[in-house]
Amino acid sequence: MNIMHYIEQGGVIMYILLFLNILGFTTMIVKFIQFLIAHRRVGQLADAIYAGISEKEQEAQEVLGREIVTEKLVSFERGLSTVRIIASIAPLLGLLGTVIGVLEAFNAISRYGLGDPGVFAGGISLALVTTVGGLVVAIPHYIGYNYLISMLDKIEAKLGLALSERIFR
Repeated sequence: MNIMHYIEQGGVIMYILLFLNILGFTTMIVKFIQFLIAHRRVGQLADAIYAGISEKEQEAQEVLGREIVTEKLVSFERGLSTVRIIASIAPLLGLLGTVIGVLEAFNAISRYGLGDPGVFAGGISLALVTTVGGLVVAIPHYIGYNYLISMLDKIEAKLGLALSERIFR
């Protein structure tokens, strides 16, 4: 009997097996050719593998360097959160003083009436002074914080560049 007769007798399963057989042998032939070429080019293959390892080491060095840079920058950032908090809280404290001053002014009006403007002027004065005080504190802190963050960003960029130059020498 010929091979086609067996394939026909086996039906669909035999056709699947034939397909798998052809695919398997094709793969084996391709791999055999690749291995022969690789065997002849062992030196080039070794160079390629070494280059891959070298790149991995550089990447590891770069990652480690970035972690050290981040650690250093965190130490630089210490205290900046305090400046940011002051810049954020100062206007709120000024607003709180404003509310307290207005409250005092209304309490004075309710006790003594509107006959004497000096009675509630103290409360209004408190309100205005605390508002100005909050802004006087907040504005320079806000400017200083943003300036310092900008400086830190520049330091980070320069440090990263210097580190990269040293790693990739």
